[in-house]
Amino acid sequence: MSEQDTGSVTEVLIKYFDGAERLAKVVDREVPYPDGKLIVSRTDPSGIITHANRAFIEMSGYSREELLGTNHYILRHPDMPAVAFKDLWDTVAQGKKWQGYVKNLRKDGAYYWVKATVIPNIRNGELVGYTSVRRKPSRSKIKESEALYATLR
Repeated sequence: MSEQDTGSVTEVLIKYFDGAERLAKVVDREVPYPDGKLIVSRTDPSGIITHANRAFIEMSGYSREELLGTNHYILRHPDMPAVAFKDLWDTVAQGKKWQGYVKNLRKDGAYYWVKATVIPNIRNGELVGYTSVRRKPSRSKIKESEALYATLR
């Protein structure tokens, strides 16, 4: 593909809360969320992916094998402020459902927006992980989120 087709490509060092870091390719190109699809994933309590449905695999650009056993933060776009994820983790740590708008980074460097709901999975009184269901967000909510996140970075 030409640069015009893919947008400008930059490499960004992304640092994660656990000390891990990686050099990621970032392309200023949105992949539209498909109508009528739900992206579903499950993780263990530390955020390691244990389940990925077909829509998640297709939107992320990763294979099932690349996703399973990997921390969910592999999808974190550098435009997302850390405080958004702090709110997510603080909320689910209290056993509550979290909802928000998230800009995700695909394997190819492009991005996609989701309306995410994250629910703690409790079995016999013990946290065993999290389920995340993502839906197509409205354009107006994406614009609001972009403006808010720009002030928080």
